[in-house]
Amino acid sequence: MKVLAVEDDRTALAILTRALVRLGHEVLTASDGEAALAVLAADPVRVVVSDWLMPGLDGLELCRRVRARTGSEYVYFILLTAQTPSEENQREAIEAGVDDFLQKPLQPQEIWMRLRVAERIVGFATQVRQLEAFLPICGYCKKIRDDGNYWQQIESYINARTGTDFSHSICPDCYTSVVVPQLEQLKRDTEAERSAGTTPAVPEKGGANVRDEN
Repeated sequence: MKVLAVEDDRTALAILTRALVRLGHEVLTASDGEAALAVLAADPVRVVVSDWLMPGLDGLELCRRVRARTGSEYVYFILLTAQTPSEENQREAIEAGVDDFLQKPLQPQEIWMRLRVAERIVGFATQVRQLEAFLPICGYCKKIRDDGNYWQQIESYINARTGTDFSHSICPDCYTSVVVPQLEQLKRDTEAERSAGTTPAVPEKGGANVRDEN
């Protein structure tokens, strides 16, 4: 997996790079946030491991910039810190879009675990994006073809993959263009049947005479 390592300290960057390479990853490096954005603009890296405190564009602002990009694949962002993050700092980092934290000094097992999670999340994000980009849907009945070449209603297709249930209603446009004409046609048909004598008229309340047999 291709990983972008961002660290302003040369020694720390070398240690991080060596650890990532030993785990079998291809590593790109950047010495600050601005350089990291330039790397991301030129190369579709899906995982960033960045130091928190850096001069200029720090790790949090770098993450915000990454999240603000449009039309790009999801990037899994891991933040490095030399101190135990406080509850306030953790909340700020999560709000900025950080996915995970790594504590310095780096432990190979911790890095391996975080990157395994990152690999799964990136894979899921890619599958979702592909699903959103292309769905084999019938142009007439709007059914969707699944992987087994079976056509099913869009509600069933999405429910099987996400567990989402649908509640059905009618939007204002469809009510005006579809439902109202149907109701008017039904009214005309009913009036025509009554005029032809095929549908008995229902006496109005109080309009029928009852004969007294006594």
